Amino acid sequence: MDLNISKLKYTDSNNFFLMAGPCVIEGEEMAFQIAEHIVALSDKYKIPYIFKGSYRKANRSKIDSFTGIGDLKALKILQKISDTFNIPVVTDIHGPEEAELAAEYVDVLQIPAFLCRQTDLLVAAAKTGKTINIKKGQFLSAAAMGFAAQKVRNCGNNRLILTERGTSFGYQDLIVDFRSIPTMQKINCPVVLDCTHSLQQPNQLSGVTGGDPEMIETIAKAGIAAGADGLFIETHFDPANAKSDGANMLRLDQLDGLLKKLIRIRQAIME
Repeated sequence: MDLNISKLKYTDSNNFFLMAGPCVIEGEEMAFQIAEHIVALSDKYKIPYIFKGSYRKANRSKIDSFTGIGDLKALKILQKISDTFNIPVVTDIHGPEEAELAAEYVDVLQIPAFLCRQTDLLVAAAKTGKTINIKKGQFLSAAAMGFAAQKVRNCGNNRLILTERGTSFGYQDLIVDFRSIPTMQKINCPVVLDCTHSLQQPNQLSGVTGGDPEMIETIAKAGIAAGADGLFIETHFDPANAKSDGANMLRLDQLDGLLKKLIRIRQAIME
């Protein structure tokens, strides 16, 4: 597995890699608290780690939902985390005009699932030369992600990651088809399983997306057993009071125990 991302450590450890952090940057103190905790775990278990945090949340159900603390302020926090801990960072972008701006501060640009077919967005992201993580749309087959990948490659950028994050099941639930992992690996790039967004319960009448965090461990175990190259986990020290997606986040203090179990599964399937 060659992710070709600067600052990414432990790539020779034979472990899965981890993209983890809060849903959105709520402030510097909270972001650093979460980053410091996960960096310590990644060093403890020799797990390649990319800190995740959205600088802005554009896809919200309600007009008054929290979207961020300001684009530049949040991007500068992401850059500071990268510099302080010497780790790569990833954030979402939502329009072509955001690609160049975000690329000045982060190592990986993430394409949200609902936008994975947006050609202008993919091309703009690809042209930055950054690694691009494309999340599979809830409405797409795994094989169809080959077309999204090709749009990036046609720009001369082969630094790609694909992420499975569940498939729409009716209006208010998602299911994970673990066949998506080997199917997308045939596109010849690392494949990540998003263990938290896969458990969302969208389109609630309250206007706030629900979730089922008790199933995060189950989804994560199955993903590693199915051969996922990496895991995506949103985590927070106080999910109940997180400003975005708290209903499907993993409590930060539960991450250590989960990683220990996942490493054992990884070791078993690599024998």
